[in-house]
Amino acid sequence: MTTQTWEPAKPLEELFRLNAKLTAGLENLLDTDDIGLEPTPKELVYEEDRVKVFRYVPQVAKPHGVPILISYALVNKQYMLDLQADRSMIERMVASGLDVYIIDWGYPAGVDKFLTLEDYVDGYLNNIVDFIRTTHNLDKINLLGVCQGATMAACYTSMYQEKVNSFIGFVMPFDFSTDDGLLFKWSRHMDIDAMVDAHNNLYPGDSLNDAFNMLKPLELSLDKYVYFIDKMDNKDALLDFLRMEAWIYDSPDQAGPMLKRFIKDFYQENRFAEGTLQIGGRPADPKNITCPVLLVLGLKDHLVPPASTRPFIDAVSSSDKTLKEYPVGHIGVFVSSRVAGDTGPLIHDWVTSH
Repeated sequence: MTTQTWEPAKPLEELFRLNAKLTAGLENLLDTDDIGLEPTPKELVYEEDRVKVFRYVPQVAKPHGVPILISYALVNKQYMLDLQADRSMIERMVASGLDVYIIDWGYPAGVDKFLTLEDYVDGYLNNIVDFIRTTHNLDKINLLGVCQGATMAACYTSMYQEKVNSFIGFVMPFDFSTDDGLLFKWSRHMDIDAMVDAHNNLYPGDSLNDAFNMLKPLELSLDKYVYFIDKMDNKDALLDFLRMEAWIYDSPDQAGPMLKRFIKDFYQENRFAEGTLQIGGRPADPKNITCPVLLVLGLKDHLVPPASTRPFIDAVSSSDKTLKEYPVGHIGVFVSSRVAGDTGPLIHDWVTSH
């Protein structure tokens, strides 16, 4: 049996080391004016109500002839794809020669609290696609969706296949019947009418964030701050942390009718995957999708488990379809150093070959 000798100087050394980290971290914080969000240059080209569309400034003389429109989720902001220069999926897409547009859904307030699924898919999204088609004198454009924004874009593609050249879905929830993922289980038992009505038809984004954090409470609400203290004397690591925190807590409120419909028709009744969804009185059936499809997921995704995304490949009628899987989580698909250098070229190669 071995015995360990207690060295009274060690706790004091650790205390001094921690104090040095905190002092250096405070100096880094005081020396930080701009954390460098959204570094890729872009121009506002379209507005409708609170919705804005930006076109990224081309970095090549002749960008690809068929532009790509990105539809992000409503529950967070789209600049996750352009969080920082060295890991920006947008930057890599633009640098590769793609002509990229992105939707900023804005911050619903006031009259926006009455927006419906029809308003978002059959209204805003359709109007934006038509604007880009007219701008480029094209019949079809490429459509890329992320998370909830991919589900919306897939619904749109199933309704307006004649306007979509190819569809790309990143971490897309599709089959909501899976028992993988705590969010899917919770949502089946939500009284979403009572939840939304209690907030006067405009559900707070902060409340959604609290729910997302409760899916992995220790990792998302405790561990990351321990990591922050350990790394705050490193300015690059500190800026990485601040960028991510800025994005996480930049959560728009949700229009009541849209949120109710998404929870009921998708999470609770799985209508899109079942082929029974109607939007504006028209069928939104994945079988109507015949264009080339690229699907990207994270094998460690706790928000949108792979079991929810994979069935989309078999549900569409496309003969040209590809599934790409990465060993990362929901956000890691976009910011992980293991993936960041691959997704941009992947999208470029897919788009230019289709």
